[in-house]
Amino acid sequence: MADRRSRLVAIELDAASIGRATPDVEHERAVAIYDLLEDNYFALADRPGPYRLILSLADRRLLLNICADGGEPLISHGLSLTPFRRVVKDYFLICESYYQAIRSGSPSRIEAIDMGRRALHNEGSEILKERLKGKVEMDLDTARRLFTLVCVLHWRG
Repeated sequence: MADRRSRLVAIELDAASIGRATPDVEHERAVAIYDLLEDNYFALADRPGPYRLILSLADRRLLLNICADGGEPLISHGLSLTPFRRVVKDYFLICESYYQAIRSGSPSRIEAIDMGRRALHNEGSEILKERLKGKVEMDLDTARRLFTLVCVLHWRG
């Protein structure tokens, strides 16, 4: 079992960074936060956890403000959004197709679109892991859920 200190215990999305969202996007956000808090691996190289994370957007950058469980700031990372731009755009397009297919598509169409959606999600997750390499260590499931939240911050419905 992983060290229970190497984990996120709270996640906050900066209210000013979140645009109006569809019910589908709001559902994705809520599920990602719930799943992330239930099971994650997240560790700073030189500062033990557990951690609180505040995600926001500012000046075309993704900001990760990481605090100790007690709230004291530990470190902030700002990542350019440029490496995420294409995958997020494609992810939104395929999610739109996926939600439409769920409502009226055949099971085989839904499955095909979902496979593409998962592949894009994995690609975005790997970009996130790579951009944080040497700063934050996380497993793929944690990166996937954080990528969902990055997408939610991008949404400007």
